[in-house]
Amino acid sequence: MKRNRMRARDNKGASLFLSIVLVFCVFGTVVFFVAQRISKEMSSSAIHNLSESLGLIKGTVEAILIKEAEFQKLIAQEISTIEDQEAFIRSYKKNRTMVKISLIQSGEKEGVSNTEDVFTEDGLDFSSGRTVEDLPISQSYLNGMGTWAYTMKCPVVREEEEIATLYVEYIFDSFDQSLPGGFYNGRAMLYIMDAKSERLVLKPKGIGQRDAGHLNLEDFYRANNILDKELQADVSEHIRSGKNIMFYHDIRGQSSLIYMWAVNDGSLYLIGYVPIEAIQQEGKIVNQNLILVVAVMLAAFFICCILYYFNQKEQVKLREEREAEREIHNKQLAEALQAAQIASQSKTTFLSNMSHDIRTPMNAILGFTSLLAKDADNPVKVREYTRKITASGQHLLSLINDVLDVSKIESGKVVLTIGEFTLSSLVASVDAIIRPMAKAKNQDFDVSVTDIKHEYLVGDETRINQILINLLSNAVKYTPDGGKIWFRIIGLKQHSAQYEHIRIEVEDNGYGMTPEYLKIIFDAFTRAENSTTNKVQGTGLGMAITKNIVELMGGTIEVASEVGKGSKFVVELELRIPDNQGDEEFWARQGISRILAVDDDPDIRNTIQLLMKETKVRTDTAASGEEALRLIQNAAQTGENYHVILLDWKMPGMDGFETANRIRENETEPVMILFLTAYDGDELEDEIAHIGHAGVLSKPFFVSAFKEKITKMRTAQGDERELPGEEKENSLTGLHFLVAEDNEINAEILSELLDMEGASCEIVENGRLAVERFDRSLPGEFDAILMDVQMPVMNGYDATRAIRKLGREDAGEILIVAMTANAFTEDVKAALDAGMNAHVAKPIDLELLKRTISQRIGRKEES
Repeated sequence: MKRNRMRARDNKGASLFLSIVLVFCVFGTVVFFVAQRISKEMSSSAIHNLSESLGLIKGTVEAILIKEAEFQKLIAQEISTIEDQEAFIRSYKKNRTMVKISLIQSGEKEGVSNTEDVFTEDGLDFSSGRTVEDLPISQSYLNGMGTWAYTMKCPVVREEEEIATLYVEYIFDSFDQSLPGGFYNGRAMLYIMDAKSERLVLKPKGIGQRDAGHLNLEDFYRANNILDKELQADVSEHIRSGKNIMFYHDIRGQSSLIYMWAVNDGSLYLIGYVPIEAIQQEGKIVNQNLILVVAVMLAAFFICCILYYFNQKEQVKLREEREAEREIHNKQLAEALQAAQIASQSKTTFLSNMSHDIRTPMNAILGFTSLLAKDADNPVKVREYTRKITASGQHLLSLINDVLDVSKIESGKVVLTIGEFTLSSLVASVDAIIRPMAKAKNQDFDVSVTDIKHEYLVGDETRINQILINLLSNAVKYTPDGGKIWFRIIGLKQHSAQYEHIRIEVEDNGYGMTPEYLKIIFDAFTRAENSTTNKVQGTGLGMAITKNIVELMGGTIEVASEVGKGSKFVVELELRIPDNQGDEEFWARQGISRILAVDDDPDIRNTIQLLMKETKVRTDTAASGEEALRLIQNAAQTGENYHVILLDWKMPGMDGFETANRIRENETEPVMILFLTAYDGDELEDEIAHIGHAGVLSKPFFVSAFKEKITKMRTAQGDERELPGEEKENSLTGLHFLVAEDNEINAEILSELLDMEGASCEIVENGRLAVERFDRSLPGEFDAILMDVQMPVMNGYDATRAIRKLGREDAGEILIVAMTANAFTEDVKAALDAGMNAHVAKPIDLELLKRTISQRIGRKEES
């Protein structure tokens, strides 16, 4: 019985083995025949795919040609609308496709080119009659760069009349990026051939290895042993008729398929070959894969066993790796905790410094306020206490602005407010702030402007002013009493005619900085600390803000310093030059066409000539008083007298004072004399009073300041050729305002300030009351509305929108000025978007408010 079971088991095992062998034999036979069929079909499909690929390449090349032709037509259309066509051609920059663009006017043989040479059609062969989008295309040629190229020409038509012909040279190398990287794993060969000359003008990168001698079709035949004359004749016939052709040929012992594919109606040809083995390679790969599948099935069982073993081993390895990762993660958490503790300590230190820095001016404000109440009957002390309260308040405001500024910059929310400004106003505003600070410490503050060609520029004046104040105030703070500070603005070589390239240098001979601190000077919340500088107050944000603003403007900032010798900051900016800077009408109106500038410093003389160049006023210069007298005498003899003389106050030899006296002794009609001085001009006014028709002009020289001085002197003498001065224009006398302000103290301050200016106001507590009061008012009762933004019941934005929607004729015209402590760019935009006309930040700067209201009301009256 047992023997029978064993025999049955053996028979069953043999039957199972035979069955498995039979199944695999049948499977192998099926796989063999399927492989043979797939191989044939894959070969046929590969040839078809090759044809489709060549068709795609052909379509790509033709699409490039068509786009080039269409773009050339657009350029020709644009040229037809331009008066100075030759200037347009010369200024056109070449690119990777269009390497040369030329224009020949109708009826002429020669023309211009963007390569600055004379262009003729000689040397270009358009005889083939081939076109792209109706534009003739030339035979291919080697251009001046040694690259195969071709030219298309296009008529330039204006009002249905051909006025010129536009020629554009294109290079075949530009096709390379649009063509495929290779055929059949790089075993196929592909060239682009010019049909007429049979020259091979391009071999796309990555498609086969180029053999020596493949320069034209004949070389292609010779290199690949295609010597059958009948075959060559058949190929030539197909090329002449612009037809495609494929044929088999042995190339270096390999049976290959040679193809010649027409492009653009046969003006170009794609020629090359691919080995038959490469075409059939895909079929072989499929067959090999089928065999591989069979082998894999046989080995699958054994592999599964092996995989199970290795899987168990891998599980142990993974557990070990997770333990290692857990240790690394714990280490990273410890490092992160340490970094967080360091950051927390830095913030604690910063808050400690800020607490001290903010409390210092705050204590001063509160202390002087108490003294002000005590000595209210003493005008001298009241003025002194008020001045100190104002100074402390401004310092406190600057500390707060530093913190707010750096948070805005780091969050990426800062937006530059671009507008036109003058260097003179920029330098004057900086000088007005820094010079008193330097004077209080008995420091020498030297300001110079050299090689600047344009005084009027376009940029964010407020941010540039912030950069300068940060750098210069630091120079004053970190320079001991009696030290020296230099502030220089230097014009550099322009990279573009539309931009003024300037360098700003701030240098001092103060305490200097250590090499270690120089590495972190532009980091936030850092300050140089030593026994000398610890008394200097600040947030440690000034340099971080300065660097961020400079980089936001696309500029650079560098610093060099040495302990005990001082520091030097260098900022480079490029600022756009506005159009039409010269005000020729002003000088003609003033009757000024010739001036003389006398200064022993050649840089100053050169700067005056550069800045006066656009005014069309002839500017002569002299280096000394003696030379100036000779020029004035010569001008008198020729009848071309000077209308204004600029005299340096301090010159070696004959100084400005003596030169002016000599001029007055010899002249028949007094000429206006302006003394150039780097000192306080008010101190010199009394000394020059006896000279007559003379004034003081502060250095550095600026055209706008020069014009303002001439205007003031002419106005003082009763000359009405110029409009009244700014002070008169900015008067608020007689104006009546509606004020929306919920804070009683702010309302009282504003009311008193307006009363001091001769204006009156009516105050309401919120936006809704402002809307209702304006709706009840008579036309013209209020000259403007001063609107706070954050108010109860209805805020300033909603109140402004409600006023603009009222059915009154003056609802859309009444001047509405936002008054708010929100002073960032987005706040200004929000006010304007709500319908307000202007924005003035709190605390209110009365002069700014006067200027804003006067300018708006003045423009309204003119219109």
